Amino acid sequence: MNISIHGPGRAGGALAIAASDAGHVIVSVHGRSAEAVDRLSSVIDVQHGTPDLVIIAVADDAIDLVAADIAGHGPTFPTVHVSGAVSVRALDPISNTGVQVGSIHPLQTLPDPQRGAARLPGAWMAVTAREPLRTVLNDFAVSLRCRPFDLDDDVKPLYHAGATAAANYTLTTLDLALALFEAAGVPFEAAHPLVETIVANAFEMGPAEALTGPVARGDTETVARQIAAIREQIPQAEEVFVGLARATAAIAGTSAMIEEALR
Repeated sequence: MNISIHGPGRAGGALAIAASDAGHVIVSVHGRSAEAVDRLSSVIDVQHGTPDLVIIAVADDAIDLVAADIAGHGPTFPTVHVSGAVSVRALDPISNTGVQVGSIHPLQTLPDPQRGAARLPGAWMAVTAREPLRTVLNDFAVSLRCRPFDLDDDVKPLYHAGATAAANYTLTTLDLALALFEAAGVPFEAAHPLVETIVANAFEMGPAEALTGPVARGDTETVARQIAAIREQIPQAEEVFVGLARATAAIAGTSAMIEEALR
């Protein structure tokens, strides 16, 4: 498949590299930064031609602007954006020309084009499109060794919130753990096996069933001692710790038992 990339950054670059490695042909790379376009073009073979698919991989608030620009320079070709949160209606300027539009969203962190491309295999990829573009995008995802799944356009913000919770809020919790371990003189690396096992348990059993620890047990005295120690030694961490403990208690059904310790 011939592919045109608009946005040579982390997502666009990762998809371009992965697509090229999978045997697709990148026919053009567009972007505001000539340096970024040249950098991506230097690591893939760009063979100029007519695209079968246009991929817009720019910031969410710029998608409609890029779509309008593309539509204004016609002709247009089937087009997708890669935002997990933005409606495909942002591509209306292109769909109004009579071609199909949709979106794909790799459910994976893409820190830079090269590492992002390497991390795509095995990742799930949300596909929002009607047929026949839906089948094209599913096949494209499979060619990248991703796992495509259908995502309704109306629930994209909710889905993206879930992705944010799974990724960013996990890091927020780990940053809290880092601060607590450092205050106790314990290397953060000591938590690595624990975290790996907890995550594995969550996907095997479900998060609620995988809960362990004093909040899940309703161990009020231990929770109170933890909070007292945090309040004394790193008070700036208390609010986050208490908030997470309260949320955990709600999942475990122990709120009534430990609420006094959280005050």
